[in-house]
Amino acid sequence: MPARFLRLTLLISLLLISSQSLLAEAPLKIGDRRELFIDKGLVDSLSGQVDIRLQHPTPQEVVFKFDKPWEGSSSGYHTIIQDGDLYRLYYRGSHIIVSEGKLNTGSHKTVYCYAESKDGIHWTRPELNIVEFKGSKKNNIILEGRGSHNFAPFKDENPDCKPDARYKALAGLQHEGGLFAFQSADGIHWKLMQEKPVITKGAFDSQNLAFWDSDQKTYRTYFRIFTKGVTTAKEWKPEGDRAIRTATSDDFINWKNEVDLTYEDSPSEQLYTNQVKPYHRAPHLRIGFPARYIERGWSESMRALPDPKRRKMRASSVERYGTAISEGLLMVSRDGVHFKRWNEAFLRPGIERTGTWQYGHQFIAEHVVETKSALRGAPDELSIYAAEDYWHGKGGSLRRYTLRLDGFTSVHASMKGGELLTKPIIFDGSKLSLNFATSAAGGIRVEIQSAEGKAIPGFTLTECAELFGDTVDRKVTWNEKADVSSLQGKPVRLRVQLKDADLYSFQFQK
Repeated sequence: MPARFLRLTLLISLLLISSQSLLAEAPLKIGDRRELFIDKGLVDSLSGQVDIRLQHPTPQEVVFKFDKPWEGSSSGYHTIIQDGDLYRLYYRGSHIIVSEGKLNTGSHKTVYCYAESKDGIHWTRPELNIVEFKGSKKNNIILEGRGSHNFAPFKDENPDCKPDARYKALAGLQHEGGLFAFQSADGIHWKLMQEKPVITKGAFDSQNLAFWDSDQKTYRTYFRIFTKGVTTAKEWKPEGDRAIRTATSDDFINWKNEVDLTYEDSPSEQLYTNQVKPYHRAPHLRIGFPARYIERGWSESMRALPDPKRRKMRASSVERYGTAISEGLLMVSRDGVHFKRWNEAFLRPGIERTGTWQYGHQFIAEHVVETKSALRGAPDELSIYAAEDYWHGKGGSLRRYTLRLDGFTSVHASMKGGELLTKPIIFDGSKLSLNFATSAAGGIRVEIQSAEGKAIPGFTLTECAELFGDTVDRKVTWNEKADVSSLQGKPVRLRVQLKDADLYSFQFQK
């Protein structure tokens, strides 16, 4: 009897191991969606001198200065929406006076403002005549009072969305009762969806976001919590680290499935904002730009700030926030809960200069948008916006940064080269397009294999024309033919050989 039991146990174990192996190799159905190498979701192996490399945005011009009477040095929590041919900028108008070791937040009431642009670079403040400020409505203020600290709007892409709620937002602080739901028909005139807050358990002292998740067909929110302590309207005892929680809703009013974010191979860190949203070119990827809040000792350069008045300002901010510094990170999720967070900084504080290496610097706006390149004939690029000179002077500013399309990370190979092998995938389409860059001497070749790893005749490395150049959309050819339709619907792998090259994304196109 014990021997039979042992044999039965061994058989069951072998079956379980076999079934787990089969499940692990189950092909990923990617259809014709664009896939980025921002995580290892599709990567089976990397060999040779190849790795997945974090890219960094290129600083461009300051596009906005918060210098109006209703704005000021603590204008922040920016949201940028690309709405057809119009770019919409939402931001808090507030001013903190820092002097002689004290913070005075009462210089004027906190409001929320709106600006717009035709190119994402040159912005105007429309005269909206909605909210009165110091006796006049000739301003671009859209909201005052409840929710005006951290208003975070979005355009609702839900196909069943009613016209009078085409734009929605979450906003509110714990002492106001929690997060409230707002709606608007035009993105400018707003009203509450109900008088009661829709989420009450959390810290909320940050930019708390929401959007329609077209991949999972639900509304999703990301909001601030603390890992320890109590944060409710009745009791406020935040302890532990600043962290992020998510929840979903069918109607934007009733929220459920609350869960704290988890991370792959990342330490516990203070994350001030989250800035998560589906990437518009690959909506199944939810990309976030959280601000990392970190305490550091003063560097010699900080001690040697040239302006004595600025040294006092720095000293007073230290008194409240310690030696706090902030910078932008990058993270991505395929399910909305578990994230790959790059532990290296995505947007560093940068070269030391006035208004940098301090609290509030490099808080990235929510979210990335597509803009025209300054290079004639070049494709569009991504624009990312981040705060600068926060808490100092008469008003802070917003600087634009750029990346190539899909250029958050890349599969990077040195001149010695190496290979990428994907997990088994099932695609729809007739052509394979790559977004890549090489040196003049570098190159890329692609082989399509069976799920078992055998090269498919007609699609081998030797039959593939080497790709070189720098483009966001180049078709792969084998024997001078690009048609891969005979393989669609079948489990295949991509074997990519690279030399002095960066591969950013790929897509099977119809």
